[in-house]
Amino acid sequence: MVVQCTSFGINGIDGYRVEVEASARAGLPAFDLVGLPDAAVKESKDRVRSALSNCGYRLPSAHFTFNLAPADIKKEGPIYDLPITVNLMRLSGYIQADLSRCAFIGELSLSGGLRPVNGVLPMVITAREQGVEKIFVPFQNGAEAAVVEGIDVYPIRSITQLKTVLDGELEMAPAKPVKACNISSSDFLPDFSQVKGQLEVKRAMEIAAAGGHNILLIGPPGSGKSMLAKRVPSILPDMTFSEMIETTKIHSIAGMLRGEGLITARPFRSPHHTVTAVGLGGGGTGTIRPGEVSLAHHGVLFLDELPEFSRTALEVLRQPIEDGVITISRSGQNCTYPCSIMVIAAMNPCPCGYFGDPKHHCTCSGQKIRRYLNRVSGPLLDRFDIHVEVPPVEFEELRATEHSERSADIKKRVDRARALQQKRFEGSRTTCNAKINAEQFEKYCVIDKKAEQTLKNAFDSLGFTARAYDRVLKVARTIADLENEEVIRSRHVLEAVQYRSLDRKYWSTT
Repeated sequence: MVVQCTSFGINGIDGYRVEVEASARAGLPAFDLVGLPDAAVKESKDRVRSALSNCGYRLPSAHFTFNLAPADIKKEGPIYDLPITVNLMRLSGYIQADLSRCAFIGELSLSGGLRPVNGVLPMVITAREQGVEKIFVPFQNGAEAAVVEGIDVYPIRSITQLKTVLDGELEMAPAKPVKACNISSSDFLPDFSQVKGQLEVKRAMEIAAAGGHNILLIGPPGSGKSMLAKRVPSILPDMTFSEMIETTKIHSIAGMLRGEGLITARPFRSPHHTVTAVGLGGGGTGTIRPGEVSLAHHGVLFLDELPEFSRTALEVLRQPIEDGVITISRSGQNCTYPCSIMVIAAMNPCPCGYFGDPKHHCTCSGQKIRRYLNRVSGPLLDRFDIHVEVPPVEFEELRATEHSERSADIKKRVDRARALQQKRFEGSRTTCNAKINAEQFEKYCVIDKKAEQTLKNAFDSLGFTARAYDRVLKVARTIADLENEEVIRSRHVLEAVQYRSLDRKYWSTT
């Protein structure tokens, strides 16, 4: 006798269908599991048999064979415990229901309870696309699975409850998605009104947020670099539903949802400078997991004390920043994760932090300063659209009684600029000015004659690379959008050029 039920697996951020087949034949009691299972999948037989026994279900004395198809894809994790259990119960006569339109995902405890698993959201999305009508998941995964419309999601606590539902003894309504809160997530974020002074830096932050540009902050200790960076999410545009789904899928695969539904606030990831290249980019032994660069997808990746990161870890960022995706290749595995991010980096100008500071004496030698700054390679530095110096705050600014501009007011301007960009790039994969491709560059970065001469003078005198030229024009495009200008003017180019001067001030003079 052969029975079959449907489950799913994960490849990158997408799910794929797995048919779990089972057969029983006369012979000595045995339990064979084939279909390229990893160690966690092979251990399913012990968990399943113990769970069934502890729930009062007796298995016939037979030789059971289970196949996880397609057999040429490696199956990972304990997510197949539940479909294997369902097939065993069908072979043993405990379940008689028609399961042709059902799917099962879940890990079993030895007592028969279901434990949550990673990656439920992308698997449920794939199940809906492939015509599955009902899917049974662990109770703790119910909130994220219920986000997907067009499929009935049943959060199950145990195999005993599952049997009663399948047999029709227990009427169970499908899970409903948790209603979104009407309060904006930005209401709970640190606000720019709490920052004294630093008007020029706030302006640069506004431009970066409006165009999705990467920004590098350089300044002495205590000048407010980290404080400013942590307030950027409060002025970023609200996430679209598709962005919420993509971001939630990545966090689901990483096991970071903790029973929650959709992620509605843009991620802000701030890894410590001791993070490894694998921790930053993703990978690992065995199962490939998304790294910090992917966990920040559609949000902000903040790298504080940039030169303190290992050179290997920093160089991992070069290709993902440029392409918006990162491909991780391991023996027999190849996964691609999206990482459309805004990178904010902060650093001191030297090891002691006071190189170039008019009020503090720098104790570093020229060689130490050069060695410190050269930890940030030229190609990586070139990928920051905006470089801005963060000076120390004066006493008078700290004691000022007038309030600074609120994040909500800055966000209104950012939203207007992003709305222009969404209309401009409608129908393409480009989402903001920082992501303009070569084909769109000629069409949308139109400058007048005076602006062209200004840019030529800057290109010749400052020695811009071709990449720097592109990034200056993209920043100028964003500045023009903030002023609701269709054509890039000379003043827009001049402001954009001033944000590309610190690499010459620090890296070229040490």
